[in-house]
Amino acid sequence: MFRRRASEAKHKATGPDRGRGAGPAGRGPAGAGGPAGAGGPAGAGGPAGAGGPAGAGGAERGREAPEPWGPPPAGLDVSAPHPARVRNYWLGGRDFFAADKAAAEEIGRDFPHLAETARAERAFLVRAVRFLAGPAKIAQYLDVGAGLPAGGNTHEIAQRIAPEARIVYADNDPAVLLHAKALLRNPMLASTPEGTVCYTDADLRDVAAVLAGAGSALKLSRPVALIMLGILGHVEDFGAARSITSQLMGALPAGSYLVIADVVAAHQGISSAQRRYDATARPRYGASALAPYVLRRPDELTSFFDGLDLIEPGVVPCPAWRPDGRGPDGGPEDAAAAYCGVARKP
Repeated sequence: MFRRRASEAKHKATGPDRGRGAGPAGRGPAGAGGPAGAGGPAGAGGPAGAGGPAGAGGAERGREAPEPWGPPPAGLDVSAPHPARVRNYWLGGRDFFAADKAAAEEIGRDFPHLAETARAERAFLVRAVRFLAGPAKIAQYLDVGAGLPAGGNTHEIAQRIAPEARIVYADNDPAVLLHAKALLRNPMLASTPEGTVCYTDADLRDVAAVLAGAGSALKLSRPVALIMLGILGHVEDFGAARSITSQLMGALPAGSYLVIADVVAAHQGISSAQRRYDATARPRYGASALAPYVLRRPDELTSFFDGLDLIEPGVVPCPAWRPDGRGPDGGPEDAAAAYCGVARKP
C-alpha cells in the first residue's frame, strides 16, 4: 500500500526469478481479501507499467503478465496463496509469489467476476481520490482494509495532486502488515516529504482501534475521506455493518467524505458465482481464507450513505462513476457486479 511510481524505475526485478514472485500483497475486514476474499476492491501500489492510471493491469487484460520483484519480508510464509497477493496479481502489481500467481490464474478462469471487479473498483478509487484531492480539497484520508500495493494507491493519487496529503491505511492482516513494514523502511516507497503515509493495525469491527490509529497521524477535527472498498461484505450482519460505518463517520467532522464500493447482488449470475467461490475458498487458501462475503442489494449499499449528501451520479456501477477515459473501467460484467458511491457529511 505504500509504493510510489516515481521510484519504480530504480527498483527492477532483482529478487527471485519470474516464477517466484515477491514483495508486498487485498482487502477484507482487515483488508485481506475483498469480495470472496480475493477479488474485492482494492488494493495498493505497483509498477507504473503494470497497472496504468486505474491500476487495472495484469494478464487478463491481454497485457504482459506482471513480474515480481524484491525478496519477501522476513517471516512471511509464501508457500501457500494469500488472498491479498492474489488480488495484487490481478491488479498488475508485483507483490505475489508462485503460489499466488497459480491461484490467481486458476480462480480468474473459474470466477472471472472477481478479477474484473477488483479492476473496476480500483479504477473507481483512482477517480474518486482525484475528485477528493482536487475539487473537494480533502487533504486527509483513512483507507480501511487497504491491502497490498498495485497501481493507483490512495496516497499515490492524492499526493500527486496535493503533496501535503496525509493518509492512514488500516489493516489487521498479518501478511499485509509485514509487507507494509518492509516498504516503510525505504522512504522512496512511501510518502512525499510534505505529506504523511502510515498504517495502523486495526480491524474494521473495532471502531475505537481504527479511530485511535487514524488519530495518530490525522487531525480528526478537520475533514477526512473515509474509504471502505470491498470490506463491508465481510461483516455478515447488515445492521452491524451499518453501525460500524455510522460510528466511523460520526467521529469525523462536517465536510468529511464517505467512499464505498462493493460487489452487490444485482445479477443472479454474480450471486451464484460468489456462492460457489465462497464454498471453495478455504480449500484454495487454507488458513488464510476469509469468511464468506455477503453480497447486498444496491439499495442496501445506498443506505450506508443515509444522512450524507451523495455526490453525482449517486450510487452506480463502478464504471459509471464519473468515467474519464484515463484507464480501463471494465465491461458489462463489472457494471453488474460492483457498485460505488461518494458522499459528503453536511
